[in-house]
Amino acid sequence: MNERFRLAEIKLFLVLIPLINLFNYYLTYTDIRFTTRTLITFAIDTAEGYFAWLVVHLIIVRLDKTMPYERNVLKRIVFQIVIVLFAGMSMIILLTLLIHFIFAPGKPIPISFFSYDILIISVWFLVLNGIYISMDFYREWRLSQSKRMEENKIRSGGLRVKSGKQALQLEFDAIDGFIVDGEYILCHTSDGKKFLIDLSMDKLEKSLPINSFFRLNRQFL
Repeated sequence: MNERFRLAEIKLFLVLIPLINLFNYYLTYTDIRFTTRTLITFAIDTAEGYFAWLVVHLIIVRLDKTMPYERNVLKRIVFQIVIVLFAGMSMIILLTLLIHFIFAPGKPIPISFFSYDILIISVWFLVLNGIYISMDFYREWRLSQSKRMEENKIRSGGLRVKSGKQALQLEFDAIDGFIVDGEYILCHTSDGKKFLIDLSMDKLEKSLPINSFFRLNRQFL
């Protein structure tokens, strides 16, 4: 699940960073013209944003391993805000100075970059921090919900099946496995009995405790 959430975060920021850059242009320039120069500048600024975000993303992934929220949530949040702001801003400033040196050597950087642009960018890094923290808490909540559901499955004591018109409750420990037999799924028990299951294999798999069963292939569970 962690890998799935991380992939969702990456997809989100791949889309979000150009949108943030576009909004920055709207805040910075009162009379912007979409020329070739503007598009090139926008592409360079977006690339800077991606580099800065990549550094931030790697830092947060590292913090998840070395300073997880469950140890000290307040310390983690404060430390993450400070280090992300410092690392992200440092990356943006260094990249801006480097690009300016390459493409406009000898010309001073506009004073507005340090008096106005830096302020706006720092606010966006605080927003980015908020998004990451919110997503981390949401991920932890989903994990706790999954664990609770798993515990509830185990506490329920088994799987409800039908034998003729009678409903039975099979203990999980008494079940050897499940096999697809034509259009049906058969539950095989350790005492040699078989029961028809009125569920698809996918739904059945989700209803079983993961510590007791695993999916071998499309036919066997």
